[in-house]
Amino acid sequence: MVAMGHVDPVERRFWARETSTDWWDRIVLQVWDESQWLRNFRMRKGTFLELCELLSPALKRQDTRMRAALTIQKRVAIALWKLATPDIYRSVANQFGVGKSTVGVAVMQVAHAIVDLLLSKVVTLGDVQVIIDGFSAMGFPNCGGAIDGTHIPILGPAHEGSQYINRKGYFSMVLQALVDHKGRFTNINVGWPGKVHDARVFRNSGLFRRLQEGIFFPDCKITVGDVEMPIVILGDPAYPLMPWLMKPYTGALDTEKELFNYRLSKCRMVVECAFGRLKGRWRSLLTRSDLSQTNIPIVIAACCVLHNLCESKGDVYGRVGG
Repeated sequence: MVAMGHVDPVERRFWARETSTDWWDRIVLQVWDESQWLRNFRMRKGTFLELCELLSPALKRQDTRMRAALTIQKRVAIALWKLATPDIYRSVANQFGVGKSTVGVAVMQVAHAIVDLLLSKVVTLGDVQVIIDGFSAMGFPNCGGAIDGTHIPILGPAHEGSQYINRKGYFSMVLQALVDHKGRFTNINVGWPGKVHDARVFRNSGLFRRLQEGIFFPDCKITVGDVEMPIVILGDPAYPLMPWLMKPYTGALDTEKELFNYRLSKCRMVVECAFGRLKGRWRSLLTRSDLSQTNIPIVIAACCVLHNLCESKGDVYGRVGG
């Protein structure tokens, strides 16, 4: 277990006429402007080149494993294109002038490199006081994050397939994520079968243990009267009420409880919006993945890293091209 942007169809059909390697070398690298990079790779060219540099230590080691090895930039581009679209492998292969199997190899090489080199550096808590101040400005004091789970559709596994059927009736794998006030992932857990309830996923996660032991957040507490208040995270009604996890009141509510629920809901929406942007950028997460149960969590985690990278660079989903 590993702890929707509009794409202009006219543009894609036009570039698809060039199916040789010249399309990548002569057109994309030399001609495309920033809006085309954002629409098709979900990031600007500068971010892409920086990503390639960050991944080069791992991808250089894999050069000898590929016949007529592709450049690192082309491998990363193939992977991003496949993650960003619901295109089948053959379509991506034709687009880049490579074999279908090469696309599959490139996707997993790049995904593994992202997880191995960047996950622990990019999906991190960051400055806790900045996060607390951000949520406080939204109406909830001493909050260190919002948590939720989302389902990533998959093909039915050959073994124990019924465990992956979620309450909506399709096969899926669960992504649990904690986000900051800007919708950046600060902790993820991937791999539980879709049938498993969010509360169970949470209770069995490293995040739960670290929060329970009081070691996830640094010692940032506020005192109200004589009571010391811990940093809390926000969840929906599916989550357990804990001293450090706030969830909405239920039943008949007075004005104060309604206000509490309103503020909690407003701040908790950040995580739902983050999932929306994640799946909007990396639209392969919206279609049933045909990868193995071992590889699916790697790809999901890689997409979370890429989400944070794009957010931090200001390569905002939907800003260019819808």
